[in-house]
Amino acid sequence: MHYERNEYHEGFSICALIIAAIFLWWGFNIILDDITNWWWFFGFFWIIIGLSIISSQIYKLTNRSKLRNIVKQEFEQNPNISIEMIANNTDITLKDARAIVLDLKARGELRGKSSTKTGQVKDVEITTPNQESSEEKGKYCANCGTPVKREGEAVYCAYCGAKI
Repeated sequence: MHYERNEYHEGFSICALIIAAIFLWWGFNIILDDITNWWWFFGFFWIIIGLSIISSQIYKLTNRSKLRNIVKQEFEQNPNISIEMIANNTDITLKDARAIVLDLKARGELRGKSSTKTGQVKDVEITTPNQESSEEKGKYCANCGTPVKREGEAVYCAYCGAKI
């Protein structure tokens, strides 16, 4: 897998999809408007540009899931690894490694606390989104994965403010 700098953080863009839709509309409009003129062939040029933008966005979206799986695999191999060590082992930038870990925590696929002194993650638990049991839902916030200390009293998460 080929990785480029800040690929995870700055990869997918809805604006690019809107621009691709404009190119597609423009291309089809040129072709269908007046086929008797010689310049209708340029409509294919705009359609190809629009399709290439859409395909690049689909690639970036699928690449994000691959990067998440790589970071999850690093945590499975060494549960006490720091984010800096993950970045060094996988050649992912530190900024993207942090974004991936936060994304995994927000999805509920990675749970644990990081040490403020060493940066290592403690008590790591790796789950799949459909693996949660009713017992786990009571212990952790479903939005950010933060442990809930007072199950009976807590209505909102202390970390992210989501309703439990």
